[in-house]
Amino acid sequence: MDEARQHVTFSFMETVTRASLVEQIYQQVGLSRKESAVLLEDILETVMAALEQGESVKISGFGTFSVRQKGQRSGRNPKTGEEVPILPRSVLVFRPSQLLRAEVNHESLDLDVDDDND
Repeated sequence: MDEARQHVTFSFMETVTRASLVEQIYQQVGLSRKESAVLLEDILETVMAALEQGESVKISGFGTFSVRQKGQRSGRNPKTGEEVPILPRSVLVFRPSQLLRAEVNHESLDLDVDDDND
């Protein structure tokens, strides 16, 4: 693990919220709370705009967000058993990087692995 990298620690099973992210930016970067909130909102808006346009968003060492198109298919109403069409739609997909997977699983990762493929 890179010692220069700071870890943000949240208590066990806490939901990470915009407010908690703003607070972490405020504490670790040194911006005011208002500037931290604006920075976070700008980042989120940039990510959302890219996804709305069908682009992928890759955050190195974290993962890739992308939009996938699902075609029309048949489904069943669980109460009646009647077959109903499920219309085509776009779904958001997140693919975690090898580094994130290793962190979540408390495993070490060979640092020579090229993370650009994830």
